[in-house]
Amino acid sequence: MLELVGVRKTYQTGTLTVEALRGIDMSVQESDYIAIMGPSGSGKSTLMHILGCLDVPSAGVYRLAGEDVGQLDERRLADIRNRRIGFVFQQFNLLPALSAWRNVELPLVYAGVPRARRRERAIAALGLVGLEDRIDHKPGELSGGQQQRVAVARALVTEPALLLADEPTGNLDSTSTQDVLALFAELHAQGRTIVLITHEHEVAEAAARTLVIRDGEIVDVIAQEEMRAAARRSGAAAAAAARLTAGLGRVAR
Repeated sequence: MLELVGVRKTYQTGTLTVEALRGIDMSVQESDYIAIMGPSGSGKSTLMHILGCLDVPSAGVYRLAGEDVGQLDERRLADIRNRRIGFVFQQFNLLPALSAWRNVELPLVYAGVPRARRRERAIAALGLVGLEDRIDHKPGELSGGQQQRVAVARALVTEPALLLADEPTGNLDSTSTQDVLALFAELHAQGRTIVLITHEHEVAEAAARTLVIRDGEIVDVIAQEEMRAAARRSGAAAAAAARLTAGLGRVAR
């Protein structure tokens, strides 16, 4: 599916050279579900841009479906973005004046798909995410979780080989977060290839494995069961801290 070998990315800011990625080696097979987790400034967003062909490496090789992305011109990169990759972002980026199905059909408009076929495919994509009864609702008439499902349907409508989700639960409450993660699990069970970018243990544990990135380098690869154990420990520590804070408050009173 995709492979990165020795990928580096540097940016020039005045006289300062910033090395955002420092020799990334990773691969994703067809039907994989992986998470890339790291704190702010770790390089995960830069890595997402390269995986999504929104940027190209400064050095190293990125192969997507056998093609060396670094050797492609902008027109070919745009074609890959439009046809092979479905994007889901933290911001839903839905047009408020359009219904759900009209939002979902937009990638097909740019792809030149005939009007009647666009509606058919958009409604089918909304069915995949469980919103077949909301096709005529506008974003303002939907919950946050439902809006993100519309965004996922829009990402799926071109039938991409890769679903790339960048902090997809960042604007959602805990219930909607679990709903979206359950949807990703269902899509993965259907054979979809998913790469999920996050900074949260609880979100990363949904993936089959997690690549931990820090200071532009992948420093660990963690299996799902290890991630779940780490999330349980994190949750227990947070609960203990909350109880301690509450106890200190009672003592102070």
